[in-house]
Amino acid sequence: MKFHVVTLFPEMFDGPITSSIIGRAVSNGIIEIEFVNPREFTTDKHRSVDAPPYGGGPGMVMMAPPLAKAVDSINDQYGTGHGPKTILMSPQGIPMNHKIANDLSDFAATTLVCGHYEGVDERFIEEYVDLEISVGDFVMTGGEIPAMAVIDSVTRLLPGALGSADSTISESFSVASGGMLEGPVYTRPLEFHGRRAPEVLLNGNRQEVEQYRKRVAAERTMARRPDLIRGWGPDPEDGDLNSP
Repeated sequence: MKFHVVTLFPEMFDGPITSSIIGRAVSNGIIEIEFVNPREFTTDKHRSVDAPPYGGGPGMVMMAPPLAKAVDSINDQYGTGHGPKTILMSPQGIPMNHKIANDLSDFAATTLVCGHYEGVDERFIEEYVDLEISVGDFVMTGGEIPAMAVIDSVTRLLPGALGSADSTISESFSVASGGMLEGPVYTRPLEFHGRRAPEVLLNGNRQEVEQYRKRVAAERTMARRPDLIRGWGPDPEDGDLNSP
């Protein structure tokens, strides 16, 4: 899978894409990441990518032309009408979730646009952006860290990215988990600060273990994320990337 990242600060990705699972996925050819800097498509001597907002107000707004040319340079690699979906990382977007990550993992390529300053000219969004995604109800200094989160969440779902293909099957938010949170997990030592691992996990009875895990997962979801309980699963319409 190929990620095209439109960003003013490609150097911010140096650590995340060379380390741990993402670094291995890059080295093993599971993913490819291309960075496109809008400054390369400016025409003035200052290489300006932002300007004051029309109507006044604080801060600066990213201009449409450099962003459009950056995305055009990506789409040109695929031919007319065959470019990857273009996603803008934005606090105004739909919340990122496991379903979106899973949908993206089926794509051959995706373009992630990292906004900055007070936002992006709406005309660029209307013409070029297929979907706006938010990683939470808070504002960050730019879209780079959210884009890293998307790349990470998608990459780990790709075949060969994790050491075990079973690692993603029953984790939090997955289809196999019914969209619930995953329950607590334990490992050695058997006792830690006077707290023992649950005996049911030690008796070797797989049926009892599965029943226990389903029960504590439901209890944890009820306590921490009751909003996920809608029918014990994610809404199939939430973040449908395959819709027109």
